[in-house]
Amino acid sequence: MKSMQRDHRNVLVLGTCQMLTVTSRGLFFVASPAVGLAIAPHMALVTLPAGMIVIGNALAAMPASLFMRRFGRKVGFIFGTFFTMMSGIVSTAAVLYENFWFLVLGGLLFGFSAGFAQLYRFAVADVASEQFRSKAISLVLAGGVFAGFAGPNLANWGKGLLENHLFSGAFIFMIATGTLATITLLFLSIPNLTKAQMEGSQRSLIEIMKQPVFITAAVSATVAQSVMNFLMTSAPVAMISECGHSFSSVAMVISWHTVSMFAPGFFTGSLIKKFGEIKIISAGLFLQASCLGVALSGVEVFDFWLAMALLGLGWNFTYTAATSLMTTAYTAAERAKTQGMMNQIIYTVVAIGSLSSGAFIHFFGWNWVNVGAMPLLATAAIVTIWFAGQDRKIGNS
Repeated sequence: MKSMQRDHRNVLVLGTCQMLTVTSRGLFFVASPAVGLAIAPHMALVTLPAGMIVIGNALAAMPASLFMRRFGRKVGFIFGTFFTMMSGIVSTAAVLYENFWFLVLGGLLFGFSAGFAQLYRFAVADVASEQFRSKAISLVLAGGVFAGFAGPNLANWGKGLLENHLFSGAFIFMIATGTLATITLLFLSIPNLTKAQMEGSQRSLIEIMKQPVFITAAVSATVAQSVMNFLMTSAPVAMISECGHSFSSVAMVISWHTVSMFAPGFFTGSLIKKFGEIKIISAGLFLQASCLGVALSGVEVFDFWLAMALLGLGWNFTYTAATSLMTTAYTAAERAKTQGMMNQIIYTVVAIGSLSSGAFIHFFGWNWVNVGAMPLLATAAIVTIWFAGQDRKIGNS
């Protein structure tokens, strides 16, 4: 009973922090391209600040995991929130001084924060019961639902907060979300690893990574995140510069995209428990493929809205199920390096896609952004089918 109360409190704390992190992320993803269009030295660089979030995430992935192994989840997460506040300060200065490279630095700093925040989903699984684990992961991710509206709308509200400095007010809100996350994390209750767990026998990282379960979880999560980021960083630029849609339309589309990413978290865990990780991963990949079909069919606001909604829903299914699958690939002693490596792989690949998305849409256009995502989804589908076959062989032997 006591452990269940602790699990529920941890879900509430980490879900709230997830909401605050995604609010900041959505705010930055909406505001930075609009600011970049005004102050970037070249249009191909417009998505660079948003891309730097992924670079920072990739750079922080393994260090964040190892830092928490040494100092614990609570200290690590609080440390991560300070990067959000620093990002808000630097990004505000970017607008005030019309300095594009400050905005790039702001994206990098938020990426460092995200490197810690990406472990929220694993943290709650570390101490949850096996029956509650997949549901706990999905409920923490569901914390981003409110952020779907909060992030883009805060960007819109903050647009004219400071006269003659468009969007500086939006980035000031990031300082507030970082502060609130710090306070919320004071209520987290996850015990540090015991000495026995810290010093327990461990396989080499290569041995862990060679497991079919690791390969499948890492590939499917990486593809889901890469396709989502590649299209999401390009969509605002395509809507404004290529299609002439208003900023309020962009904010609306990104709002619903973010909601579709996290709202399924209230039931994805139950679906995983009922149908298993592989079927939910497959359903997510299919939904993301459907997104590409819709995006290629038209460029009206409705087309962007539906495509981004399908993209977010597909991401939630695949990413949550892949995370749940990965928890079966390691022991407590192997936890930090395995989780860190999974995030390292995901965000290194995503970083390449994010950095190239601006140039891709500038030189080739929105349609080719969607075509470029197709081989990634095909790769994930092949690996998932391969793992299902391996699993079936083991079950029959």
